Amino acid sequence: MFITTANYIENIPGPLRDRMDVIELSSYTEEEKLMIAKNHLVPKQIKAHALSSATLKFKDEAIRAVITSYTREAGVRNLERRLAQVCRGVATDIVMGTRKSLTVTPKNLENFLGPIRFFPEATARSWGPGLATGLAWTPVGGVLLFIETAKMPGHGGLNLTGKLGEVMKESASAALTYIRSHSKALKINDKTFSTNDMHVHVPEGAVPKDGPSAGVAMAISLTSLLTDRPVRKDLAMTGEITLRGDVLPVGGIKEKVLAAIRAGITTVMLPHLNKKDVVDIPEEIRKGITFHFIQDIKEAFDIALEKPKPARRRHSPKSARKKGK
Repeated sequence: MFITTANYIENIPGPLRDRMDVIELSSYTEEEKLMIAKNHLVPKQIKAHALSSATLKFKDEAIRAVITSYTREAGVRNLERRLAQVCRGVATDIVMGTRKSLTVTPKNLENFLGPIRFFPEATARSWGPGLATGLAWTPVGGVLLFIETAKMPGHGGLNLTGKLGEVMKESASAALTYIRSHSKALKINDKTFSTNDMHVHVPEGAVPKDGPSAGVAMAISLTSLLTDRPVRKDLAMTGEITLRGDVLPVGGIKEKVLAAIRAGITTVMLPHLNKKDVVDIPEEIRKGITFHFIQDIKEAFDIALEKPKPARRRHSPKSARKKGK
């Protein structure tokens, strides 16, 4: 018998996987990381650097800042490295005689770790029609996946960029096909498809992206562009769609919801069949999120897209003259 670990179960050869018992360990929440750091990582690093609790203390807010602003991972390996970096800096200062003790706070954290490395993804986006926030799973936890769409004069082509895998390319094609087949219900002029080319882009192209979880976000992004209705900024979504508009379940729900919370998202839209997976998310985290469970993409349009602005009434010159009289 042997015990091993893996980030991707898909890379394990099939015959070997059939003979293994697989135990899946999901990402730690922020609270879990905080407790691990307080009870294990900080004492371990203080001892390893010949310090003591009298010479070095970490405020809870400082540890949270390390978790959210200097690491991005499912586990705590990099968190321990950053804490060790702070300990080395304090130990150096004590040896050099520049300080005798220190309480680490978010304000003095930059002195040891440098400028903040990770910012909430949503802060870098200028919002408008054609931009939707998806959720994706990666080996380092869940991440926000921004789907951008644009149209330009053309002949009905579809251009996909962002280092997308075959599955995500198929999702984009399926989303566009559904929208075209329901253009009348969505109040989209059919000529729009024959006189324009569509471009779907998933930024951060250096990161490979694949997996059946972006179909809903792509459909929402395209519909937002073609109907000129922005997507709600406080909403993130995941799920795959079929040509008939059915929303299929996906994996990594806990990691995706945690990613949404880190980014300040307050509403998450999930496939109806993933409702059972929400139970795995700690209750204290679920309280801050509004969940919408959808079975059909039509439900997603009503939830995600902002209401169209009412058309302004134009007064004819004649009516204006009558009012003047």
